[in-house]
Amino acid sequence: MADKFYITTPLYYVNASPHIGHSYTCIAADTLARHMRHVIGEKNVWFLTGTDEHGQKIQKAADAQGLSPLVFADNTVGQFKKLWEVLNISYNDFIRTTEDRHKRVVARVLDILYKKGDIYQDTYQGWYCTPCETFWIESQLSEGKCPDCKRPVEKISETNYFFKLSKYQDWLVEHIKNNPDFIKPASRYEEVSRFLELNKLSDLCISRPRERLGWGIPLPFSPEHVTYVWFDALINYISAVGDFNDEGKYISRWWPADIQLMGKDILRQHAVYWPIMLRALDIAPPKLIFAHGWWMMGESKMSKSLGNVVSPIEMAHKYGTDPYRYFLLRDVPFGLDGNFSEESIIKRYNSDLANDLGNLVFRTLTMIEKYFSGNVPVMQDQHLSAQGKLIKEKLLNIEQMVISSLNVCGFSQALEEVWSLINMANKYVEDTKPWNLAKENKTEELKTFIALLAKVIRQVGKTSACFMPKTAEAIFGQIGEATINKSGPLFPRIDTK
Repeated sequence: MADKFYITTPLYYVNASPHIGHSYTCIAADTLARHMRHVIGEKNVWFLTGTDEHGQKIQKAADAQGLSPLVFADNTVGQFKKLWEVLNISYNDFIRTTEDRHKRVVARVLDILYKKGDIYQDTYQGWYCTPCETFWIESQLSEGKCPDCKRPVEKISETNYFFKLSKYQDWLVEHIKNNPDFIKPASRYEEVSRFLELNKLSDLCISRPRERLGWGIPLPFSPEHVTYVWFDALINYISAVGDFNDEGKYISRWWPADIQLMGKDILRQHAVYWPIMLRALDIAPPKLIFAHGWWMMGESKMSKSLGNVVSPIEMAHKYGTDPYRYFLLRDVPFGLDGNFSEESIIKRYNSDLANDLGNLVFRTLTMIEKYFSGNVPVMQDQHLSAQGKLIKEKLLNIEQMVISSLNVCGFSQALEEVWSLINMANKYVEDTKPWNLAKENKTEELKTFIALLAKVIRQVGKTSACFMPKTAEAIFGQIGEATINKSGPLFPRIDTK
């Protein structure tokens, strides 16, 4: 078993308020971190998130509001931290690229690579996209515009510093080939493999002249240049959990990362630039890069420019934090795109949470109250029906099934396993008709029947705790090993009339 687990989200860019995509990545990472704390212990898990705060977009957004870039960033960071609090995100560390610990490691990385000859100076002529902060050559343009965002580009000629991505392309191709689990899901693995097969990597321009962009980390060997925002931001994954010693060797208890989560739109930076940067530094690559899908509104990706962005804080306040977390992880297999609508949240809420789980808990507690004065009866296997034995068998296997699913980021599969147990228990109530057992004075059968339901509910609380921490607390608060403390329904139905 692993002795440590290090999970990261990307650093969220502070040019705009957090949206559903940000919350999706963090909820997924939080679920895995909580799960692993249960499996290997609190002290052996490190969950990192944070914010990316340099670059031209931040400078422009700050200028538009008449603020300094740092004050502008502080304001947006506050929004992210507030959202993570509302969504119950249990991160261990929140790193900002404006922090000294990060800037120090970035300067060290640049220094090491420059002295090694992997960074060189050259004059660059090309097309520059300000929104993407990316240079393109003529052949890469799409109808004369940026191939990524389809916005206009401007022709620029300037002296910059370049990192030798091309030098390590063969190594990366080999590494990906030898490690089929390095990039997931499989469609993303194929995408990166195909990209590397069809394209010769250009060296990466990793600087911007200070006269054009003042808001960035200065290059230690050229104070008139600042570091390209993507080169700076990726280094956070190591700057947060370690440092270089005097010989330039990186030391960390946590690295390599076990899982690095991100949206599929930033896969190339994480699956191409990042492993090559690490290779050049003689640092091991992460074990797994997982690029999840997008949440769409109809046919469109959510975006500020389209005006279809949904506020995750609003959704959590409206439907509850746990129902929001549950919906995002249950509705779509992790890795695929999903369609977001409030109708879908309400449907999941009423069917899965109110009808299935809430109803099971409430009816079981009501029976314990009615038939046994609030004391949880003890189960006796000889009084189990055939249906009860199947449920008991499922109880023995459920934890392993959930672990197996979560080991491959199968959030929806793990929840399906938990819900299959809930549905078995609800059917057990319908088929057994406990009110008849009570009428017929079959006390031992009734005790065993209800004791088994109580076990199911506690196990559901345990296995769903990483997904819905507040709900698990509420379950354990209402149903103890010996007595109950019944309160209102866990999930009052949402009236859709």
